[in-house]
Amino acid sequence: MKHFLRMLFQVCLYFYCKFLWRCLKFVMRKLTGRCELQRICYSTKPGASRTMKIETSLRDSKSKLLQTSVSVHPDAIEKTIEDIMELKKINPDINPQLGISLQACLLQIVGYRNLVADVEKLRREPYDSDDPQHEEMLLKLWKFLKPNTPLESRISKQWCEIGFQGDDPKTDFRGMGLLGLYNLQYFAERDAAAAQQVLSDSLHPKCRDITKEETSKFSKAEWEKKRMDKAIGYSFAIVGINITDLAYNLLVSGALKTHFYNIAPEAPTLSHFQQTFCYLMHEFHKFWIEEDPTDIMEFNRVREKFRKRIIKQLRNPDMALCPHFAASEGLINM
Repeated sequence: MKHFLRMLFQVCLYFYCKFLWRCLKFVMRKLTGRCELQRICYSTKPGASRTMKIETSLRDSKSKLLQTSVSVHPDAIEKTIEDIMELKKINPDINPQLGISLQACLLQIVGYRNLVADVEKLRREPYDSDDPQHEEMLLKLWKFLKPNTPLESRISKQWCEIGFQGDDPKTDFRGMGLLGLYNLQYFAERDAAAAQQVLSDSLHPKCRDITKEETSKFSKAEWEKKRMDKAIGYSFAIVGINITDLAYNLLVSGALKTHFYNIAPEAPTLSHFQQTFCYLMHEFHKFWIEEDPTDIMEFNRVREKFRKRIIKQLRNPDMALCPHFAASEGLINM
């Protein structure tokens, strides 16, 4: 009975708040002479803050036209904006900037939805060793990461040298499909120096520097143990696939909207997603060294802590994950 009453209260509260919000919007329209879309565009700076407010306003509107505008084809955006202006009785000649602002927002919103679909398609496509294109990408990954070491054969223990689990990498792509391979190859090709350095560090890990403050907290026995402890490395390719999973979930959950709406002036693309993966790989590598885990069994703990840190950063509407390495030189804050 208590559960039913609680549910009934929540439903009533929802409809009350919705009614109250519509009344407030009506009053604001009468007082300012502007609809909600106008107020958002004129009072909120470009980027994630504006686009996310516009997206919420359109999605929650009682108008079918506004609700469906967030999922139109990119080629139909211009016509959709004309229809919205007409519906809201806004003269485009008097308010030319509104159309431009709405178009920029819709390009980002629709582009993000399309990006999710493109990424999902790659994730669902399994690696096929009978597909020449798949095999070519895999062999290129080896060449980019180990340019001075020839691969003796397609099935080889050498694959373990770049972090795969066995002699045939195709089995490691089952979780993320082709998306994992696409991301690894992009990182290895577009930022070869950084990728090779991360690979080298993962194979030959170095202990992080211990600060004077930390040193003062150690007992003599703890200090001796710390000096003898070896840094723990990780499997580069497997971690790359794992970070692909992290990037994928951030994208699908909508957490990456803050980042993409701040750095993509128009529609975010697959390249933006891959550049974000490069950034996450780079940052996770630094984070792993900072955490200084005692063994590889701590990987899930470190990964979860890293995930929470990234999500916390993305909650800032002004946040853009701005990389400082070659693969993402094109990313700029709006």
